[in-house]
Amino acid sequence: MSNILITGANGQLGTSLRKISGSIDDFEFIFTDVDTLDICNKAQVEAFVRSRSIQTIINCAAYTAVDSAEDNTELCYSINRDAVRNLGEAAADAKARVIHVSTDYVFDGQSSRPYRESDATNPQSVYGASKLAGEQALTAVCGDSVIVRTAWLYSATGTNFVRTMLRLGAERDEIGVVADQRGTPTCADDLAAAIIKILTAKRFVPGVYHYTNAGECTWFDFAVKIMEIAGLKCKVRPLTTAEYPTRAHRPAYSVLDKTKIIETYHPAVPQWEEHVGAGLAQLIIDN
Repeated sequence: MSNILITGANGQLGTSLRKISGSIDDFEFIFTDVDTLDICNKAQVEAFVRSRSIQTIINCAAYTAVDSAEDNTELCYSINRDAVRNLGEAAADAKARVIHVSTDYVFDGQSSRPYRESDATNPQSVYGASKLAGEQALTAVCGDSVIVRTAWLYSATGTNFVRTMLRLGAERDEIGVVADQRGTPTCADDLAAAIIKILTAKRFVPGVYHYTNAGECTWFDFAVKIMEIAGLKCKVRPLTTAEYPTRAHRPAYSVLDKTKIIETYHPAVPQWEEHVGAGLAQLIIDN
């Protein structure tokens, strides 16, 4: 029985992993969050990994308040870089593996085609820079690691675009949504399933990978689809990024190329519309 440590277990991805973990044989999943394991505390992390004979760490923990990160740089780097290094060093000492989740924000959003893992990074925000620093810190201390970059994550829990749209759509007759930023809505359940494919693969192939759902759209397109499925009468009005300024810079284009992860680990990659048309319907009912 392999012992698997899940950090950030109360977040969107951690919750999705918890839901499917019971159906995975031969693995003992140990779910932790900040109340049970402070990953910023190096000694605590090392003791936890050693005492529980952890063989794989799946790091779902992150500082994800993108705008707040601009004013809380030290805390953001502590969680997104230093804590990741702590996990990597503890894993290396225990001869364990790490699966770490990163973000599209490591890119500048100026591409005109889906980003590949080999493309140059150029983060434009504190959040993006801290996540890239976390990737680099992990790679430096733990060669037996997989980094999975994702984007536009949503689920039935936590703070995300879908839940915000459902709330605003029920409260207002009209809302404005940015229509000049393109990416791919990604269901946390699908990302969790992809991570399980990595975990259970016959061969663990370290490296950086991209995973989102398939296809692309704007935030405006996504909002319109949410209102349609939810049966909300709220009108969605397209805005430019300039009309909706935010503290942190958002990538104008953050579609990720999934070829590498598909060829290596063979996860399912549903079209974003498929999940919105099926799985999102249940999320709307639950909320």
